[in-house]
Amino acid sequence: MIDGGAPKQVKGFTKALERLSLKPEDIRLIVMTHGHWDHIGSAKEIKNITGAKLALHQQERDWLEKSLTKLPPGVTAWGQILVKIMAMFMPLVHIPTTNVDIVLGDENFPLTEYGIPGKIVYTPGHSIGSVSVLLERGDAFVRDLAMSGFPLRLNPGLPILAENMQKVRSCWKVLLDQGAKTIYPSHGKPFSVDIIQKALLE
Repeated sequence: MIDGGAPKQVKGFTKALERLSLKPEDIRLIVMTHGHWDHIGSAKEIKNITGAKLALHQQERDWLEKSLTKLPPGVTAWGQILVKIMAMFMPLVHIPTTNVDIVLGDENFPLTEYGIPGKIVYTPGHSIGSVSVLLERGDAFVRDLAMSGFPLRLNPGLPILAENMQKVRSCWKVLLDQGAKTIYPSHGKPFSVDIIQKALLE
């Protein structure tokens, strides 16, 4: 499983399992792509229900284990406005804490042990501890390394929120070199990597 969503999303998670005819214990690993509240907010409850191990990069381990709520800066005019809006609501957000079982480093982490033909790739830029899941067939679950849905973007492309856009661009080159073909962002529908290739030329 990739990410755990915002706080209090457990009911939606259990309903999704039912639709997929899966049991909670079928999930053995939960990969947290980064430590922002809308990705780790329900991690504790989902970990408890599934018994799965939870993986998060070492740079953001404390965000989950100490309930830290951080926002990335906006890198576009709309991104800057959106961050100011979100900042007003952050005092209301609480992330239930839980331990990270697998502390990810900067090297690739193979997923073959979990029956997944792919790997976790360190892709900082949106945040310092961001990672992506890249499957052998080219499916790249990049979460907030790209965005394609309203209210973040009207069209798919690079993120409007990021700590370091230079690292975002360099990480995209890494993913392209390693065979990324179809991009799966957190916000919005999947899209072809061709769009990212064009964006990198701008």
